Amino acid sequence: MSQGPRTGLAAVSAALLAMSRHLEVRDVLKTIVASARELLDAEYAALGVPDDHGGFAQFVVDGVSDEQWKAIGPLPRQHGILAAMLREAKTERLADVRKDPRFEGWPSAHPDMSDFLGLPIKDGDETIGALFLANKKCPKPQGGCGFTQEDEELLQILAQHAAIALTNARLYERSRELTIAEERSRLAHELHDAVSQKLFSLRLTAQAAAKLVDRDPARAKDELQHVVALAAEATDELRAAVVELRPAALDEDGLVATLRTQIQVLDRAHGARVTFCCDGIRALPAAQEEAMLRVAQEALHNALRHSGAQCVDVTLDKRGAGAVLRVSDDGKGFEPKSIRRAGRHLGLVSMHDRTSGVGGRLAVESEPGKGTTIEMEVPGG
Repeated sequence: MSQGPRTGLAAVSAALLAMSRHLEVRDVLKTIVASARELLDAEYAALGVPDDHGGFAQFVVDGVSDEQWKAIGPLPRQHGILAAMLREAKTERLADVRKDPRFEGWPSAHPDMSDFLGLPIKDGDETIGALFLANKKCPKPQGGCGFTQEDEELLQILAQHAAIALTNARLYERSRELTIAEERSRLAHELHDAVSQKLFSLRLTAQAAAKLVDRDPARAKDELQHVVALAAEATDELRAAVVELRPAALDEDGLVATLRTQIQVLDRAHGARVTFCCDGIRALPAAQEEAMLRVAQEALHNALRHSGAQCVDVTLDKRGAGAVLRVSDDGKGFEPKSIRRAGRHLGLVSMHDRTSGVGGRLAVESEPGKGTTIEMEVPGG
């Protein structure tokens, strides 16, 4: 009899420790969901963080494959049982969710679910999420729910700690965003002060040289040499500022972690689902990592702002001694030749320049109605 509680306590302890290890919000959410599903031995688990527009800012699932998730389609809205948990802030334990009068159906690709346990995650009086599980892996009592009162109490404990972990992760990300904003503001002021002064001197010296060309060619020549020196200084100042603007996270965390963090932020900020997958990548030379990050940022901007995509997938894989970045979306696509003829580039020129600058290769595949794939390959260092 003593062995059961110890095993249960160890499992709860492991789940809570796992939650406390992560600082990024998306990682915390995934850990909460995976821990809840394992702890209560459920087939499926999910956690939704509501937005202010009737949808979810974040929605994380466990027990559903990537292929299934893509087939299911857009994120759910705040309706049915989910809305009840968010609005009424109470636990729901149902023998068959499909028979509940609030049930409003699922997309065709959605897995079939029966018994259900869900509850809100609260920070004080604010409901910051809804955590739920389905299909308890056990024999079901006749007409009853597989989830027990003990499961409900255990999930409530987990939800309380999940609220703390989620709040801490949000505070960490907010702190990091403020630090980045302050650093960019500082650099902008320094860039303005240093380079604008040089350019002002350059303009005055050039004007003086122009007036002296006919009257005193020798002095005009001296002034023009001064112009050359000032231009070189301005170039050096600008180059130094650009080097300093290299994302600090690249130096601290490397390309993989930096991309993952930025994609998690985009996934939360946009209606489209943005995913990241990485396999076998080791550190690349600094110039290559920065070029790949910038190309990924440009491709993501295009996909999220212009394509109308529902899903954007980013992968970073090892290829030989080098690496390949791929950004694919299911948006409206375009005809690359017509884009060039119309003088619109969607950042393609910049992406090509950045890629060729590190000895890489860029391929753009797109067709109206069939989405877009940007692939960037760089050689090994």
